Amino acid sequence: MDYQNPQPSQGSHAVPVPAPGLGRTVISETAVAKVAGIAARAVPGVYSLGSGPSRALGAIRDAVGSSDHAAGVHAEVGETQVAVDINLVASYGTPLHSLANEVRAAVYRAVEELVGLQVIEVNVEITDVYVPPPVKPAVSGPAEREALQ
Repeated sequence: MDYQNPQPSQGSHAVPVPAPGLGRTVISETAVAKVAGIAARAVPGVYSLGSGPSRALGAIRDAVGSSDHAAGVHAEVGETQVAVDINLVASYGTPLHSLANEVRAAVYRAVEELVGLQVIEVNVEITDVYVPPPVKPAVSGPAEREALQ
């Protein structure tokens, strides 16, 4: 075995530390997709990730207290490089091209920093725009009507 400190000093109970580069690290597509999904959701203007069916499934997961951080994200992982595809729903009023660029930059940063792989591309597909329902005026009750008179 090749260790950095093959001979611990007398009386030491230190465990030898393997030299860098020995062994193999495998990072799954799911792990990369989760990192990318969390980074994308943090960008202002992203309402949700995923297509219609995956968002419906996500709503069910949220209702039972679970979440899938990789929903709407697909990653292809090689030995040193990764490609990421993201489907998202934008909030109405957000410039879509700017949003896609911000999501792309956030995913590049997060995957390269946290996963340690080179990102070769991040494809962003904006599948929908969320328009919040109109705010309904508060219905005044009998006590409020009397106070107004």
